[in-house]
Amino acid sequence: MGTRERKRDSSGPGIQQNSGKQCDFSQTEGNMPPASRVASDESKPLRGLALLGTPAMNKGTAFTEAERAELGLEGLLPPSVEIIERQHERVLQQLGQKSTNLGRYVYLLQLLDFNERLFYRVLMSDPARLLPILYSPTVGEACPKFGHIFRRPRGMYITIKQKGRIREVLSNWPRPDVRFICVSTGGRILGLGDLGANGMAIAIGKLQLYTACAGVPPNCLLPMLLDCGTDNRDLLGDPLYLGLRQPRPSTEELDAFVEEYVQAVQEVFPRCCIHFEDWKGADALRLLAKYSDKVLCYNDDIQGTGSVVVAGLMNALRITGGRMRDQRVLFLGAGPAALGVGEVIGVALERRGLGRGAAAVGGTAGRRHPIGTRQRSTAASRTPASQRSSTPTPPSTPGPLTA
Repeated sequence: MGTRERKRDSSGPGIQQNSGKQCDFSQTEGNMPPASRVASDESKPLRGLALLGTPAMNKGTAFTEAERAELGLEGLLPPSVEIIERQHERVLQQLGQKSTNLGRYVYLLQLLDFNERLFYRVLMSDPARLLPILYSPTVGEACPKFGHIFRRPRGMYITIKQKGRIREVLSNWPRPDVRFICVSTGGRILGLGDLGANGMAIAIGKLQLYTACAGVPPNCLLPMLLDCGTDNRDLLGDPLYLGLRQPRPSTEELDAFVEEYVQAVQEVFPRCCIHFEDWKGADALRLLAKYSDKVLCYNDDIQGTGSVVVAGLMNALRITGGRMRDQRVLFLGAGPAALGVGEVIGVALERRGLGRGAAAVGGTAGRRHPIGTRQRSTAASRTPASQRSSTPTPPSTPGPLTA
């Protein structure tokens, strides 16, 4: 039974759960919520085993003697009271005893399921060492085995069989003030191809980076998998696969499913940005073109990759003293990431006065978007494109970048 269903312990006061009515961006240690946070009057106090079973509130052996007495924890924890630094030391010792990075990955997720505060304390203490374990490249090994290493659900799974009632399903999430959704269909994961529901590992891991690298409170984040089936025969034949066992739908069926989903997000989570992650190439380009001017969204593989690569190029040219317009750029392949890089290079060249014909690069679903040029004043902005000042659309003719 989930903690939201447990009856209140009448033996004394407890810690109140965050009701989720408003995302808390308060600055705490490591930008993480303290275990003793008190939320709205509608929250149910947690005590005893219910408190220890709530990762966002549990401090484990770091609960003080006074807290243990007040919160019904006496006898439920070892008598030693530890500071978080000692807990951190134990985690690193246990992590070092694992023989593989996949084993370390599983261990860290188990820690997250037990003590969220300690998990992020450890992760943020040494990101250079731990992020490659929790995300790339280790997540590339974890994704194909996701159903085999699965412990407990995180985030939400929306399936195409729920079409027609997606809004109802989204309303089951207990925190209405979601600010970022990272959503994938698992259609093209890290160059590994169609991994179906196993792609949820990417959505979970990417949002953990939001907290570890940018300090975004985890209670504002929602990983999500849009399960449309899979064409991966190995997964369909795997008895431990957790997703729908059916082939992927047609483009028309997928677009109708995504349309209902996007509109449902606007209603249920109106202040949310949709982060499209690891969608199949053609789907990624088409859907970004459809929604980028309609809702608050972005595609990390196209826009995020493009922005980072061009930022690296610009900084390299500051060192060498060269000009971007004098560079010759080679793209290996024409996937979403390569097109995104080319698109942002084109925008950078245009801003430096190079004619649009000379700066033309591959189009996004038949037309280029000036990535990064649109501005929204708030996350809740939903002004229709027809009411905003128009930005001239650059030519869509694909071709190499010319300098």
